[in-house]
Amino acid sequence: MPRTQRNDNFIDKSFTVMADLILKVLPTNKKSKEAFAYYRDGMSAQADGEYAEALENYQEALTLEEDPIDRSFILYNIALVHTSNGDHQTALDHYLQALDLNPKMPQALNNIAVIHHFLGQRSEEAGNDDEAERHYDQAAEYWTQAIRLAPNNYIEAQNWLKTTGRSKVDVYF
Repeated sequence: MPRTQRNDNFIDKSFTVMADLILKVLPTNKKSKEAFAYYRDGMSAQADGEYAEALENYQEALTLEEDPIDRSFILYNIALVHTSNGDHQTALDHYLQALDLNPKMPQALNNIAVIHHFLGQRSEEAGNDDEAERHYDQAAEYWTQAIRLAPNNYIEAQNWLKTTGRSKVDVYF
């Protein structure tokens, strides 16, 4: 049974009804509507912590969806699941694929930076300072790109860039 038919609470049921109505009136082909249904089920499963189910739905949506921007958001959500599972390399691969399709996705750039910062901290704790610096430099590069796209966001990243001397500009907007 599709996840959308198993909604237990009022909000989920309301969302499902609204999404179904929108799907019916959208001027798009059947394949795109089906892709959206899988994407919606993936988001629902992800919100419930059902990551395997979410990935299955996202993969199905990815096989059906043709629009590059929509595909980028599917890939982004796949990356979020892998990030949550601690599979950083797979997450990075999916974030980069999403950016290939949609370069104006600051949230993907931010998440890549967060992963590199985390890996930098782990490398530093393990005593591998050179590797830590490489990760920190990559974090700085991706945060700079994200901030350029969304200058009012990522304030902590802006502060980190400034306090570590990795900021090449003083103001991003």
